[in-house]
Amino acid sequence: MIRLPFFSVRTLALPEILFSTLLLLFVAAFLAGFVDSIAGGGGLITIPAMLIAGIPPLQTLGTNKLQSMFGAASATIAYARKGHVDLRSQLPMAAMSGLGGAVGAMLATVVPGDVLRALMPFLLVAIALYFALKPNLSDVDRHQRMTPFLFGLSFVPLIGFYDGVFGPGTGSFFMLAFVSLAGFGMLKATAHTKLLNLSSNLGAFLVFLASGVVLWKVGLLMGLGQFLGAQAGSKLAMKNGARLIKPLLIVTCVALATKLLMDPTNPVRVWAGF
Repeated sequence: MIRLPFFSVRTLALPEILFSTLLLLFVAAFLAGFVDSIAGGGGLITIPAMLIAGIPPLQTLGTNKLQSMFGAASATIAYARKGHVDLRSQLPMAAMSGLGGAVGAMLATVVPGDVLRALMPFLLVAIALYFALKPNLSDVDRHQRMTPFLFGLSFVPLIGFYDGVFGPGTGSFFMLAFVSLAGFGMLKATAHTKLLNLSSNLGAFLVFLASGVVLWKVGLLMGLGQFLGAQAGSKLAMKNGARLIKPLLIVTCVALATKLLMDPTNPVRVWAGF
C-alpha cells in the first residue's frame, strides 16, 4: 500500500516526459473519458498509461484524481442538460460521496490494501455476472428496495470511501447500487453515477492536493482529453441507452478484474504461488 504523508505539502519533481508521451497520455485520457462516461473503469486506461510514462505511483494517484474529475464533470453536465439527473436535488447525496472519498484518502495508510486488491477481481466478476444474467434490464425505473435518504446515508459514502482508498471499479459499484437498490434504469443510473463519482474524486483529490502529489501540467492536459472523451461517450450512451451501457459495463468489469489478477503483485497470485 502506498503511504501518503497527509497534509505535509511537498514539492515533487516532474519527471521528464517527451512530447510524444504527453500526446499518448492525452489520447489515453480521451479513451478513458469515453469509456468512463458510459460504464466506468477509466482508471483502467489512465493509471497504467501514467505509470508507463514514468510517473511515480504516488504522483500517478494524485494526478489521476485531477484528470478524472474533468471527465466526470463533463459527463455529468451532458447528462444534466438532457434532464437525466437533477443536480440540485442530488447535492446532498453528492456531498456524502465527496465526504466518503476524502475520508477514504485520509485513511489510505491504515486500510489493508492487500485485502482490497485480492477481493476486487472477484467482486467485479460478480457485478459483470449480475448485469449479464439479470433479465429485463432497461432504461425504465423499477421498484426501490431502499429510500433515497437511507441510500444516501449508507451506500453512497461507503462507495465514495472505497474510491478514496483504492478506486478501480467505483463506477461499477455505483451502477450496481443504483440499479439493484435505488431501482434506477440503466441510463439514469449511469447519469447519477457520474455525479457521485465526480464528488468522490473531488474529495479524494483535495487530500492528495494537500499532500503535494499532483502534477498539474500532466493532469490538466489529460483533463482536456477526459472532458472531450466524456462528451462523446455520454452522447452515445444517451442515444443508445441500455443497449450500449449494459454490454460495455460487463466488458469493463471483466477487463478490470483480469488486469488486477494479472498484476504480479496482486496478493491472490502471491498467495497462490504464481
